[in-house]
Amino acid sequence: MKLVILTGMSGAGKSTALKMMEDIGFYCVDNLPIPLIEKFVELSESSQDELQKFAIGVDIRSGNSLSELHAVLNRLTEGGKLPEILFLDAEDAVLVKRYKETRRSHPLSGGERVGVGLQKERSRLHFLRQRADYIIDTSRMLTRELWAELDKIFVKQQDYKNLFITILSFGFKYGIPADSDLVFDVRFLPNPFYVEGLRQKSGNDKEIQDYVLQFKEAHMFLIKLADMVNFLIPNYIIEGKNQLVISIGCTGGKHRSVTLANELYKQLANCKEYGLKIEHRDIEKDVLRN
Repeated sequence: MKLVILTGMSGAGKSTALKMMEDIGFYCVDNLPIPLIEKFVELSESSQDELQKFAIGVDIRSGNSLSELHAVLNRLTEGGKLPEILFLDAEDAVLVKRYKETRRSHPLSGGERVGVGLQKERSRLHFLRQRADYIIDTSRMLTRELWAELDKIFVKQQDYKNLFITILSFGFKYGIPADSDLVFDVRFLPNPFYVEGLRQKSGNDKEIQDYVLQFKEAHMFLIKLADMVNFLIPNYIIEGKNQLVISIGCTGGKHRSVTLANELYKQLANCKEYGLKIEHRDIEKDVLRN
């Protein structure tokens, strides 16, 4: 049998993930009392049912009994059950925003700020995060992207490195994205904005791509950028980083940055060991400058 413990921070998407696990063939139980987990596994093994994949949702709702989970997992492992742990996480700022949008209070906040409850929760769940086989940071994920990551792990059974990369184009005139890990300025390239007939097009259009990529400096930049990123990714994975935001900026975020972000995405897309997405933050904004 296959047993997955699905856990993580409140607001990180555990309920959504559990529904997805059910859709891909897992029998799912949410908030099962910790003392009953071993009995549940025992009954599942002895059942004549064809179900062989189980996912148990565990979080801080378990209260003080959560501290018993460490010993329960050890006994299951010693008994050859080998439970896998999937931990969903997100940045505190994102979790606070999600709580405010739903107007819910954090179960550990005790009437204080949501951030106080999150810190208590991180402390209590730290041992699970340390033991996790898979960590998915949902800070920038859409629902379909979470589905794709779960599909990689539990359906396609691809090697998964717990890193999700976002390639983000932006315009400096609208500010550098606050969550950037790496920022690259491509304003050194000629600007299509000033070329007749190209101003209203974007880096998703062939005319802009042809214009930007005709310059040898653009190709040299891409070669050097891809080389550095490919060097950094395995080192970030070793360091334990779960999310990497690579931001590429030009003046308005519509032409040069979009083109080069698309090109970098193409170069990284063949590797299936990590999650990858692309966003064009400012592509729809007004690029007319004073």
